[in-house]
Amino acid sequence: MTVDSTCRCPWLDSTKVDYVKYHDEEWGVPVLEDTKMFEYLVLESAQAGLSWYTILKRRDGYRKAFSNFDVAKVAEYTLADEERLVLDPRIIRHKGKISATVNNAKCFLAIQEEFGSFNKYIWAFVDNTVQVSSISQLADYPATSSISDTLSKDLKKRGFKFVGSTTIYAHLQASGLINDHSNNCKRKQEIINSYQTLGLKWFQH
Repeated sequence: MTVDSTCRCPWLDSTKVDYVKYHDEEWGVPVLEDTKMFEYLVLESAQAGLSWYTILKRRDGYRKAFSNFDVAKVAEYTLADEERLVLDPRIIRHKGKISATVNNAKCFLAIQEEFGSFNKYIWAFVDNTVQVSSISQLADYPATSSISDTLSKDLKKRGFKFVGSTTIYAHLQASGLINDHSNNCKRKQEIINSYQTLGLKWFQH
């Protein structure tokens, strides 16, 4: 199938330059290192109940507020740090989500200790194989999947917060364990073409 080089996913608001940049350069690209995986998890958890663009606009604020997403540093944040961040206008000032980020950093470290890396842990949920979806229109996008259900339950069991199945499905999309670019999106095949270089298997479903 020939794909128009200007075509992008139906959910994207192409009038927002920063949103287009995120779609074209990051969304759905496989994440294979832990700092980026932690960053996405922080941002997706912060999104709960909000639009992704609301968080994307504050991404630099989150980066500065949470030590460039250095998970070991965030895990050491104190209650005083959390209270300070509740007053920080650069991020969503939601006490529960801020507290959850610190809590989740500690849980993230525990997974690194157990599995060697968070990536090794999370990629096992897709059998180290990118799940490539067939998306033709906006209505085809699921909010959750059996994989996000299973991963969400396991994360909660390990003490993570703000990691419901919808949040985790969005995380899997963003971090490239699931390729949910639409069939006519120029990025879908470009990302598929990168799998061999990255040493990744993929499965079309």
